[in-house]
Amino acid sequence: MSDVTKIVQKWHASFKKGTDFDSWGQLVEAIDEYQILARQLQKEVQSSNSHDFTEEQKKTLGKVATCLEMRSASLQCTQSQEDFKLEDLKKLEPFIKNIFTYNKDFPFDVQPVPLRKILAPGEEENLDVEEELDAAAGAGSTQSFPKGVPGTLLPRLPSEPGMTLLTLKIEKIGLKDAGQCIDPYMTISVKDLNGVDLNPVQDTPVATRKEDTYIHFCVDVEIQKHLEKLPKGAAIFFEFKHYKPKKRFTSTKCFAFMEMDEIKPGPIVIELYKKPTDFKRKKLNLLTKKPLYLHLHQTLHKD
Repeated sequence: MSDVTKIVQKWHASFKKGTDFDSWGQLVEAIDEYQILARQLQKEVQSSNSHDFTEEQKKTLGKVATCLEMRSASLQCTQSQEDFKLEDLKKLEPFIKNIFTYNKDFPFDVQPVPLRKILAPGEEENLDVEEELDAAAGAGSTQSFPKGVPGTLLPRLPSEPGMTLLTLKIEKIGLKDAGQCIDPYMTISVKDLNGVDLNPVQDTPVATRKEDTYIHFCVDVEIQKHLEKLPKGAAIFFEFKHYKPKKRFTSTKCFAFMEMDEIKPGPIVIELYKKPTDFKRKKLNLLTKKPLYLHLHQTLHKD
């Protein structure tokens, strides 16, 4: 069996697993599976080194990824006006299972997520000249950002006796060149001391508005593990990302993190660090000497 056949089989198994969770009402697990598969498909679509799929097949995979994100968004927001139903998603199974042979027209009028190169940590270091040159423009104004692709935020876990859950409201981030950031969003992850993921990674939707040197998010992030179950030395990371149209990639601009001893109810302001994101917290360099920070509000839920 060829490697590419194994990959397609793995995608199909993941698709089935997600739709099974969905039909059983296990929504947290379904959203997680949909998001993982959507990322895998998008990575394949955006890979310039892959010759296993034709451009048309890649376009189909990209559309499947878009539908997975739409279904995930529908599960996260029960009042969503653009509800994408499970029975609709199931119609896509043959498109992923038989990607090499299935020739029917795609049943939904959707487009793949625009091609946005995702770079490895540090790879974007030499590509930021234009950003620095343009940084001064746009300060002092107020604007709303266009509605982008839905985020991948997950609902709160069920409560357990004696266990504590954490909701983090991302209020705003202070940046000297806030006006230059296109489609800004945050990626939130929980890592151990070795930088290994302890939770599903979550992306916020695109920020709601920009005002002077601040970008406002006003969005709640539910940490996907009870605090008592997190190992000693764990930390919550916030990576600020934005799109660069000239280079056609999504770039990490800066990051911040919270350690376990900083978790307490109420507001908190945390420092911003220069990229690349250092999940092991060994080489940290402040982004700026100016008083610009990430503003959060913490809520603890204990049964």
